[in-house]
Amino acid sequence: MESPDLIEEARKTFSGPITFLKSAPTLEFLPDMAVNEVAFAGRSNVGKSSLLNALTNRNNLARTSNTPGRTQELNFFDVGDPLRFRLVDMPGYGYAKAPKDVVRKWKFLVNDYLRGRAALKRALVLIDSRHGIKDVDTDMLDMLDGAAVSYRIILTKADKIKASELAAVTEQTAQAIRKRPAAHPDIIATSSEKGMGIPELRAAVLEAVTIG
Repeated sequence: MESPDLIEEARKTFSGPITFLKSAPTLEFLPDMAVNEVAFAGRSNVGKSSLLNALTNRNNLARTSNTPGRTQELNFFDVGDPLRFRLVDMPGYGYAKAPKDVVRKWKFLVNDYLRGRAALKRALVLIDSRHGIKDVDTDMLDMLDGAAVSYRIILTKADKIKASELAAVTEQTAQAIRKRPAAHPDIIATSSEKGMGIPELRAAVLEAVTIG
């Protein structure tokens, strides 16, 4: 797990400047690969925007939406001044009511980004701790394995279940990813409301962008 020194360095990093850079609806709008990137992926309503806001100590860095599946762009955020790395908020997946053309566009955008982005050092896949890995999450993990992109599972909304249930879903998730080639073995349980796991998540991001 993350060391105290890394956690403290990450705390300082995320207390500094963090700014929205741009949205990329298609690949031609991607920013230059000046620094390493960590991407956040998760199904609709998993709490991705809330977690990004908690991670960065901001209230509205990532816009939360009452309309799942609405955001179909890659959103880039610059961390540090001078620039140290970028966070990438990927569009949510698995919204049942999303039109087929929207789903198809999402798959092309995300798959092309994952396969062709040398600056992408890790994806953090958010899983609702109340539900565990669902079929739509499995599709995302398959996509990451196929693209050979290192990824790590982040459990969200961990404050919504009992400690015994959280331990069980953590173990079940660990078993599910054990044989996946691109999966990081360690899982972080988080709560954006209570701040649980946020220091460790910051450290995980910093560790990911400094390994490559």
